[in-house]
Amino acid sequence: MFSLDRDSPTPLADQIEQRLHALIHSAQLPPGARLNSIRQLAQRLGVSPNTVVVAYDRLVAASLIDSRGTAGFFVAEGPADAMPDLLTQAARVEAGEEQEAVWLAQQANDQKAGVLLASSGALPATWLEDAIPAAAVQRGLARATAGMASRCPPQGLPMLRERIAMLLRSQGVAVDAGRILTTYGGTQAIDLICRAFLRPGDTVAVETPGYFLLFDRLRQAGVTIVPVPRRPDGIDLDALDAACTRHRPRLLFIQSVLHNPTGWGSTAANLHRVLMLAQRHDFLIAEDDVQGHFHPGAPTRLAQLSGLERVIYYSSFCKAMSPALRLGYMAAEPALLKALMREKIISVLTTAALNEYVLLEVLAAGRWRKHLDRLQQRLAAARAAATQQLRQAGVLLEHPGEGGLFLWGTLPAGVDVDHVVKEAFRAGILLVRGATFAADGARDPHIRFNAAFSQQPRLADFLRDQLSATTSAQRAVERARSRIN
Repeated sequence: MFSLDRDSPTPLADQIEQRLHALIHSAQLPPGARLNSIRQLAQRLGVSPNTVVVAYDRLVAASLIDSRGTAGFFVAEGPADAMPDLLTQAARVEAGEEQEAVWLAQQANDQKAGVLLASSGALPATWLEDAIPAAAVQRGLARATAGMASRCPPQGLPMLRERIAMLLRSQGVAVDAGRILTTYGGTQAIDLICRAFLRPGDTVAVETPGYFLLFDRLRQAGVTIVPVPRRPDGIDLDALDAACTRHRPRLLFIQSVLHNPTGWGSTAANLHRVLMLAQRHDFLIAEDDVQGHFHPGAPTRLAQLSGLERVIYYSSFCKAMSPALRLGYMAAEPALLKALMREKIISVLTTAALNEYVLLEVLAAGRWRKHLDRLQQRLAAARAAATQQLRQAGVLLEHPGEGGLFLWGTLPAGVDVDHVVKEAFRAGILLVRGATFAADGARDPHIRFNAAFSQQPRLADFLRDQLSATTSAQRAVERARSRIN
C-alpha cells in the first residue's frame, strides 16, 4: 500500500490517482485486479471517502479501472484495446462527419475505452451507481400485481403519475396525475410533440445554440426551422417577436432552466414576455426541462408561470437517475395530452411496466431527493475544478451559467475550432464544437464542456498544448510580416 505526502502542494486526490496510475502502468496491479473499496482505501490512507471518489472517478474516465456496481472497482482488462477501433474512424474525422448529430449521440452511448467524453451530455457512470440499488429493483417488481406479466397503461401507472405530479407541484407547477404522460425520456417526448402537432410545411421557432438532435427531428418532420438567438438571461425576445411576426410559427421549443449547451438560465421577466408573445402570436411552447434536476436552487419555469396554458412540459429521469431505466414524463392540458397519448400508443403502445414500477419504488422510498442532493454537491465541486483548469488552459468562460453539467467555453481569437476538435478526437478526447449546436450550422468559436469529465488534467494538458501551438504560429507569422514590412 502506498502512502501520501501531507506536505506536498499536490492535492491528495491527485496523489492517489498518480500512485494508482503508476501501479497499474507497472503491472503491480494487473488487469482484473480488485481495488480497495472507497471506504477501505479512505480508512487506510486517512482521507475522506470523497477524496477517494474523485481519484477513482478520474481513473474510470481514463479507462484504467472499471466500476462493477456492488462488486467494486477493478483494473481494466487492457484500456487501450479500443483505441485501434477509434483510429479506424480517421477517415470520418477528415470528412468532418464526427460532428454529425446522430454519430455524436452514438459515441456518447457506445463508450469506447480510453476515450475521454469531455463534451458528453451525461454524468459519469460511477455517479449513478447508487441511485437504484438492486433491492429497489426487487421491491419494484414485487409491486407489480402480475409480476413480469404486468401491463402498463399507455398513460403510465396511476401511482407513478401521482408521484411525478407531486414532484412537479413541489416545483410550483400546478398539475395532477391526469395531466401526466410517461415516456421513454426526453427524446421520445420531442418525437411525440412532432407527431401530434406538426405537419410538413409548418414553421417552428428554436433557440440557437440548442439541442442538436431536436434539429434533426424537426428536419425529418419536414418543417421550416426559424433560429432565435439564446442569451445568458433567456431567449432573445426582440428576435423572437420579429420571427413570429414574419414566420408565424406553430410551435416554440425552449429550455428555460440550465439550457443545453450553454448552461444558462432564464429570468422570470424573460419567461413572462415569452408567454405574452405566445398569446399574441398564437403558438404553442414545448418546454424542455431535462437538465432542470441539476439546478441547485429554485428556478422559474414556463409551466409554473402559465399553469400549462399553451405549454407542453417535458423532463426525464435518464440523465440524473439511470440511463438504463429510460423514463421521462410530459405534462400538458387534457386536450393536448390526449393527442400526445394517441401518438404514443400508435408508435410504442406503452412504456415498460418494470421500469415504471422500479421508478415508483425509488420515488416512494424518498431516495430521489437524497440522490439529487449528492449529485448537486459533486457537480458544484466538478464545475469549480473544471472552470479553473479550462481557464488556466486558455479557454474563455464569460458566462459560466447557474450550475449543472455544461460549461460553454470560447477558444481564443485565431484558433481553428474544427482543427482542435479533430486533434482532440485523434488524442482520444471527444469534444463537440459550437457549430454542431447551431440551428443553421453557422460557425461558432465555442465548445461545450461537460464539467464532470472536464476536470480531468488530460483535457487541460491537451488544450494548453493546442492553444500554445496556435499562439506560437501566430507570433511567427507576425514576425515574418514585420520583417517584410
